[in-house]
Amino acid sequence: MAYAIFVLILCFGLAAGAPPRDSNLDYKWEEWKMKHNKIYSTEEEPLRRAIWEENVKMIKLHNEKNGLESSFTMDVNGFADSTGEEYRKSLHDIPVPAALSMREAYKHLVSNLPASKNWVKEGYVTPVRNQGKCGSCWAFTAIGAIEGQMFSKTGNLTSLSVQNLIDCSKPQGNNGCVSGYAYNAFEYVQKNGVEAEETYPYEEKEGPCRYSRENASAYVTSFVALPQNELYLLIAVAAIGPVAAAVDASHDSFRFYSGGIYHEPNCSSYYVNHAVLVVGYGFIGSERNGNEYWLIKNSWGKGWGIDGYMMLSRGRNNHCGIASQASYPDVF
Repeated sequence: MAYAIFVLILCFGLAAGAPPRDSNLDYKWEEWKMKHNKIYSTEEEPLRRAIWEENVKMIKLHNEKNGLESSFTMDVNGFADSTGEEYRKSLHDIPVPAALSMREAYKHLVSNLPASKNWVKEGYVTPVRNQGKCGSCWAFTAIGAIEGQMFSKTGNLTSLSVQNLIDCSKPQGNNGCVSGYAYNAFEYVQKNGVEAEETYPYEEKEGPCRYSRENASAYVTSFVALPQNELYLLIAVAAIGPVAAAVDASHDSFRFYSGGIYHEPNCSSYYVNHAVLVVGYGFIGSERNGNEYWLIKNSWGKGWGIDGYMMLSRGRNNHCGIASQASYPDVF
C-alpha cells in the first residue's frame, strides 16, 4: 500500500476590534444578516458590522482588479463578519515534504488521459453540504470519496454519514469537530463500515458513537495515499473518481472566492489546512496558457464559491498544496 502523509486538518473559529460604520450600507447589512441568519447581541453588532464593512471594501477592490491582476472573483458570503485573523486561527498549517518527481513509467499514462473530467456531471457526487461550526471538513472529504466509489460499484448514489465518522473514528486518530484526516477515516470504515446519512444524520457537533453495523451502507476494502505530485493526482482523478485532498485555505481570497480560476500568489505549495474533494479537472480556453484547473468540492454550503465548488489553478507548482495530501479508497 502507498505510504500515508498525515497533515492535521482544522476548520473554524472567532475574535476582533471595530471602527465607525457607513450608513450607506445599512440596507445591505440588514439584507446580509437575514440571508445568512446572523443574530448578534447589542454589544457585538457594531463590532461585527465594522468588520463586515472592511471585508465588503476589500472584496470590491479585488473585483475591480479582476481581469487585470486576478483570474477570479470574490463575494460577500457568510464569513464576512469575521476578521482575517479570526479566520486563520481556525486553520493550522503543518508542513509536508516537497512533491516527488514523476516516474518515467507513468508519463505515458498522462498523454492518454481525457483533457477534462467532471465526476459531478457523471453522477458520482452528492449535493454540496455545510459543515457549519464543526471542524469536520476531513469527514466530509472522506465521505465524498467513499460515496463516489460506491456509485462506481453499485450505480446508486447514497449520501453517507459524516456524523458517524465524527463520533466514532477517534481510535483511528481523528478528533471529531477539532481535527482529522481522510486517511484515518478510511481506516475506520475499512474496520467498521459506515452508515448512511438517513440513519445517522449530521448534527454539527460531536456526540457519542451510535454506529450500528446492521445499518452499514458502505465498507472500504483498501485505501491509497498518493505521492505529492499533481501528475499522480491527475491520473487518480481521471481513472478512479473523486479524490480526498487538502489545501492551504488561509487566505481571504479563498474564504471569499466566488468564481473563476483561483490563483493566489501567496498560497503555499507545501502547507495544507483544509480538506476538500477533488471531483474533476479541466481548462478554460487554451490548455497551455495557465488556464488549467482542478474542480474541488467544499463543505461550506452552496453560498460559497461556485455553488459550493472552486476551480483551483492546476499545473502551477502544486498550487495551494492540492496534491500534498491526496488519497482515495476502494470499496465493496
